[in-house]
Amino acid sequence: MAFVQFSKVSLAFGDRDILKEVSINLASGTKAALAGSNGSGKTTLMKVLAGITPCDTGDRAVQKNTRIGYLPQAGIVHKGCTLREETDRAFSFGYDLLNEMDAIGDELAKNPLKNQVLLERHHEIQRILEESSWYRRETLAEQILLGLGFDRKDLERNVEEFSGGWQMRIALAKILLENPDILLLDEPTNYLDIEARNWLEQFLKDFTGGFLLVSHDRYFLDVTINEVYELFDGSLHRYPGNFTHYEKVREVELESLIARYEIQQEEIKKLEDFIRRFGAKATKAAQAQERQKQLDKMERIEIPETLKKIHFNFPPSPHSGRLVVSLEHISKTYCNENSSNTVIKDLDLVVEKGERLVIAGRNGAGKTTLLRIIAGEDSSYEGLVKLGSGVSVGYFSQDNTEKITGNVSMLEMLESESPLELIPKLRDMLGSFLFRGDDVYKSLDVLSGGEKSRLALLRILLKPVNLLILDEPTNHLDLHSKDVLLNALKGFGGTVLFVSHDRGFIESLATRVLELSSGRHRVFPGNYSYYLERLEDEKNGIIASPLTHTGTPSSIGRKTDINENPISGNQKSWEEDKKIKAEKRRLEKEESRLLEEISMLEEKKSGLVIELAKPEVYSDGEKCRKVQASLESIDAGIHTITQEWEKISGLLSQMESSI
Repeated sequence: MAFVQFSKVSLAFGDRDILKEVSINLASGTKAALAGSNGSGKTTLMKVLAGITPCDTGDRAVQKNTRIGYLPQAGIVHKGCTLREETDRAFSFGYDLLNEMDAIGDELAKNPLKNQVLLERHHEIQRILEESSWYRRETLAEQILLGLGFDRKDLERNVEEFSGGWQMRIALAKILLENPDILLLDEPTNYLDIEARNWLEQFLKDFTGGFLLVSHDRYFLDVTINEVYELFDGSLHRYPGNFTHYEKVREVELESLIARYEIQQEEIKKLEDFIRRFGAKATKAAQAQERQKQLDKMERIEIPETLKKIHFNFPPSPHSGRLVVSLEHISKTYCNENSSNTVIKDLDLVVEKGERLVIAGRNGAGKTTLLRIIAGEDSSYEGLVKLGSGVSVGYFSQDNTEKITGNVSMLEMLESESPLELIPKLRDMLGSFLFRGDDVYKSLDVLSGGEKSRLALLRILLKPVNLLILDEPTNHLDLHSKDVLLNALKGFGGTVLFVSHDRGFIESLATRVLELSSGRHRVFPGNYSYYLERLEDEKNGIIASPLTHTGTPSSIGRKTDINENPISGNQKSWEEDKKIKAEKRRLEKEESRLLEEISMLEEKKSGLVIELAKPEVYSDGEKCRKVQASLESIDAGIHTITQEWEKISGLLSQMESSI
């Protein structure tokens, strides 16, 4: 069995111990995550496992012929060939074996007496090539590239034409095509959209080798791994189970750790007070020295940064009307000398107060473009964007980093921009976004791109706005920082429009989904899980698109003969009958859900009607308008869901007559 194993491996940089007698065994079938705070040494451990960085002490053992594939976080650039040619380099082992076969053929011609040994090696090479993916390499390369988001037309493009994020996708594709025994993946999801992440999830589920990965995507970890290794203070500890289970176990451990930490801090304070008070007195000097020795020998308890709980709330949102954003016939086309590309066409959309609308779609579908249009950053479009009464916008994009310049520290900048009530919390808030210790005094001009991106996000969150437009807000954030951001957004009193590739973040926040695809769009009422469920229905033959690009409810049915040409019971095969019955159960479940929604909305409507009849409400113009607005919103919801229910009910009637 292929494996790579550490035994009591240690590594230090200067006076800092990165790894302290670390032991780990990765073998075929291992599905593990590596956890730890930023700067804890995860990347270093990966490099030592890969054989790139030597250790100071300890043993690193690798089973003979074990192939290890390592993907770094960033920094890989490809040049000098097409995408097809670059990915073909992943099969260099096959070309080496073919060259060896040619050499064997030449040797056999020269020395016929050596034919037995040479023929055995020749046959062995043929067997290796047949058992590997060598003869299917072109098909496999295309499958993996398409899965990671490339298009077939990209295959003949020069690799220099691809941006940094796509360069890392190329590197990931090559690592996967090499089909190593052990995969070491450092933040493989950083540059992937949701579709590509879903594909990679399935790849890792099916992967028969072993892998260790670092990721800040909790959902991705939960569905791919079954054990977690945490690197903290140079030591490595194993936790069986998925990532959520690891966090729960560590939370319990943390409670005990905090209790011991607080006891120790109290003891340290007493020792330091004694030393400070009596260290200079001759009569107490010996006792002070003894306490100093105790202090020096004390093994300090540290709390992992990733498990410290930090919370903050947004400043109160200014009041706005019920209708926050209205889009009418929005279209956007990008043109160049040779072609044009329409990414958004005739989009109508209304966003109401309190919604958390996520915009979904593949890369290039127009998600960022739409956010820029709504935020007023892009004016070259057709149609009309209307902001509601009293709406104030906070917009975050990766381009915000260009505006962060100057020789002031980030703490000084935030203090000058923050509401007074938040100034005492700025250090904790900076810490939650990975700026800890003396980092807060860094000059803006020396910050990296990732640091500027995190700071730009924090600046947006400090301003009293009621409409947040966020483009990939979780990039460059670790899991802890994402949780801080998510909790703050859940408590935000305004409206949120956002794009994200972090599935767990979306599922926790979104209340409605707008899907963009090749100039078309659809709106899905409900959360992201509901949206994915609908897409799965479509994939299985059930069309489940609540709203089409025209803004009206679309039909719900199957792309089969059920609606157009029902088959009699005598003609149906067992498989066809099974599919129809399964679909019928599915539609019945959906019908029941819609009826429940209608019932709940009717109940809310009745409550509002009673509220409107109260003298203190109908005599107060402002209260009366609010209740009437809520009634109108509920009526619109009842109308939409009722239309959807009617169509499903009609389909069920058709199906019952065909069964």
